[in-house]
Amino acid sequence: MKHFGVGLVVLAAIFWGVSGGLAGILMERDWDPLVISFYRGAVGLVCLFIWMLFRTRYYSYGSLRKMLFWSLLSGIGVTGNFSFYFVSISHSGVAIASTLMYTAPIFVFIISFILKMEKATTFKVVAMLIVMGGIGLLTGVYQNGLGQLNILGIVTGLLSGLSYAIFIFGFNYALKYGEPPAILSTALLAFTLILLPFIDRGQAVSVLFSEDIFMFIVLGLIGAGISFFFYVKGLRNTLPSVASVVAMVEPVTASLFGVLVLGQFLNPTQIAGMVIILITITILTTKKTE
Repeated sequence: MKHFGVGLVVLAAIFWGVSGGLAGILMERDWDPLVISFYRGAVGLVCLFIWMLFRTRYYSYGSLRKMLFWSLLSGIGVTGNFSFYFVSISHSGVAIASTLMYTAPIFVFIISFILKMEKATTFKVVAMLIVMGGIGLLTGVYQNGLGQLNILGIVTGLLSGLSYAIFIFGFNYALKYGEPPAILSTALLAFTLILLPFIDRGQAVSVLFSEDIFMFIVLGLIGAGISFFFYVKGLRNTLPSVASVVAMVEPVTASLFGVLVLGQFLNPTQIAGMVIILITITILTTKKTE
């Protein structure tokens, strides 16, 4: 059963990685990153709402109110994560964007330290410095200077990681008061309502009549619908430390997709930076859950 759980987590991570690649293809076809993000969440909402209907439970007023609050916070995190991630892909490529998003655990530690939920140990501080060095190698800041960098791509990539950290906080607290289907459905409903005013609604409508509609649906299914279902189911039979390691499959999958399918190039120094970030964050997360 443990192997089955790990398999589901790996499958979810692969789906998330591929979704970044599919978004890259859609952007090459001139679709706006925010429209792509909107469809990813909207299709996922339909899937998770159906799951919620089969897992209905009644909540007391107090627990319902708390669950909704933390779920809405998760929705804000999802909105930032999906949107900033796709904007980062459009400016810096799938490999760099997915790796920068994987810095989310660093933001979790920073927020935990600010809120006095965790202590800043020497190990954590050193790990953060190493990750910053890895980001320098990955983005090329050490070689080209800030003036030659795509600042928007890098900043939005890091903001996607920060947003993911907010989602993690909100989701974990919401779990104390509700079940995953209701929490994720509420989060994606909030995502849809928050993002709607910011998208090109004319382009969003044109998606429904375009040849790419099938790819948008697949993106939503594997990027927010089925993947969340697999991930939640897999976590029930997987140790947190193991889940944190196999989650590294996502940026690796996205990077391979970007290089092999989209033809995006990474030089040896950038690859070294990516490896440093992935390994350091994996060790940091694993050590925390031991």
